[in-house]
Amino acid sequence: MNSQDIIKLLPDSVANQIAAGEVIQRPASVIKELVENAVDAGARSVTIILKDAGRTLIQVVDDGCGMSPSDARMAFERHATSKISAATDLYSLHTMGFRGEALPSVAAVAQIDMRTMRRDDAVGCRVVISESKFEGIEPVATVPGTNIMVKNLFFHMPARRKFLKKDSVELGHILREFERLALVNTDVDFTLIHNDVTLHQFLRGTLKQRIADLFGKTLPSQLAPLSTETSLVKITGFVAMPAQARKRGYQQFFFVNGRNMRHPFFHKAVMACYERLIPADSQPSYFIDFSVDPSTIDVNIHPQKHEIKFENEQAIWQILTAAVKETLGKVQAAGALDFDTLDAPEIPIFDPDAPDASDRPKVEVDDHYNPFAEASPRHERPSGGEATQYSRRSAASVPTDWDKLYENFSRRRESSYAEMKSSALNEGADEGADALFAPRKEEAPVNAAAAIQIKGAYIAAPSAAGLMIIDQHRAHVRILYERFIDSLKAGPIPSQQLIFPESLGLSPSQSATLAAIGDTVAALGFDVSFLGDATWAINGQPALPGNASPSQTLMAVIEAAEATDGFEDFSTEQLLHPLALAMARTAALRHGRVLTPQEMDSLVADLFRTAAPDLTPDGLSIIATLDYAAIHDLFH
Repeated sequence: MNSQDIIKLLPDSVANQIAAGEVIQRPASVIKELVENAVDAGARSVTIILKDAGRTLIQVVDDGCGMSPSDARMAFERHATSKISAATDLYSLHTMGFRGEALPSVAAVAQIDMRTMRRDDAVGCRVVISESKFEGIEPVATVPGTNIMVKNLFFHMPARRKFLKKDSVELGHILREFERLALVNTDVDFTLIHNDVTLHQFLRGTLKQRIADLFGKTLPSQLAPLSTETSLVKITGFVAMPAQARKRGYQQFFFVNGRNMRHPFFHKAVMACYERLIPADSQPSYFIDFSVDPSTIDVNIHPQKHEIKFENEQAIWQILTAAVKETLGKVQAAGALDFDTLDAPEIPIFDPDAPDASDRPKVEVDDHYNPFAEASPRHERPSGGEATQYSRRSAASVPTDWDKLYENFSRRRESSYAEMKSSALNEGADEGADALFAPRKEEAPVNAAAAIQIKGAYIAAPSAAGLMIIDQHRAHVRILYERFIDSLKAGPIPSQQLIFPESLGLSPSQSATLAAIGDTVAALGFDVSFLGDATWAINGQPALPGNASPSQTLMAVIEAAEATDGFEDFSTEQLLHPLALAMARTAALRHGRVLTPQEMDSLVADLFRTAAPDLTPDGLSIIATLDYAAIHDLFH
């Protein structure tokens, strides 16, 4: 080699570490690769044992075919694989792995101790590797299958190791990866043990049984079966009924030929089927499995094989759309919707200050009047001798001034509005009570005193610009959100202790998320304690307004954290905004709640005190205005 040459061939150990940077990102990545290898080996039972969320130990034990001593040694060489032998094999894959990079990548960043034996062998072998360096192979007594231990992940790479999150966060990633592996391999028994505690233990069964094991016994009852088969694709699985769509905490999974995948294009196809069946800000759960000819897909486009390219993508889109719509039609989705009680009757609210019955117009009925009698006109009272005849007081004598009936009601409504303005002045409003209804941009103040409620969902009030319509739920979300944020700026929200603590059962991944955001949850005013087995006790809730149950509010906080990308890296201050919004949504007034005039006045006044009364914190419109020109056009 010329001394001036600068391009050199990297040693295998360096090349393996570079490859590991793409394949092995955290403990969850190691588990994915090792479990997929076990499934490819024909395992019917897989046990995963962890210490310190995989930082200290990741052990995967399977009852697969095992390996010979020479295969066990060769498995840790780069691009050594039993899955393919030629490039054309990439288009007929029936296994999870095929590149021959997983084990070398793991060995490059950890210490490996593997024991394996084939079923027909009398003795197995043990292979020890550290930092890609082969340290020895020896015979050992073991059981058929493979037992591989990955110790001290990133032990010789301080820069990579320090980027690992705390154990609760890494365990959350492991549990989510475990969910995907368990869903796609329903014919395998799975056991997950962390720090000597069994988190999951599943027997092989159907997809529906595995969904119930992972996400709770109630979820399968909310799903409708999906099944269709054509010459291009066979689609099976489950989709959630529209009434069960959720803003957070939904479960969405695609599988193809026994492999997990992410596919935004097919996700849009599913969402198009739910259009106008669910609210725009909600998502359905789905578990959809595609079976296609392996030659029509390309799985070799992503280091972790999450993304897959379909040859007949447009045709499968149409088949998927037709199948989901058919399923939703079978469960009579459109007729089962009931998002709110817009048609609920408006039941008058009891008012202890209402005028006494003696102040109201009365109609007197006498016992002595026969409508068939010919003796005297109806307005004349008969003589006492006509005992069998009845009389009624003349209709002319009934009071006709019905405005008196509403006089006190109107007076109280106007006085309450005046008191509201007065209280705002006393609280130190910068520009007086009228500033609460100051025009936004070019709009005139709204006349809250003349507000009316429409179908228990909207508040309509006249303004100088026209008719202003306010969504009561979104308005209350904006109000509560700003109250929560203002309270948090002053310090942690005080906790109101519950007389009877509530028990909250979570999935293992949700329990790990709650543990990861424990400091933030405490700042929000929750007092929680871990009871074991993914169950928590809620001992106290935030001392803030709102009628939602503590468990509902805390569940919304957990789901909001899980929906926030990279929440593990966020500080408490950065998490407060999405979590405060989740609390506000849970505690806000719902559509269908009938409001008194005083409640409407107060809600409108509080809304216009906020910094941005037009929009919710997540950008949804609160107010719509029908201007006078548009109203005029309706009649001309």
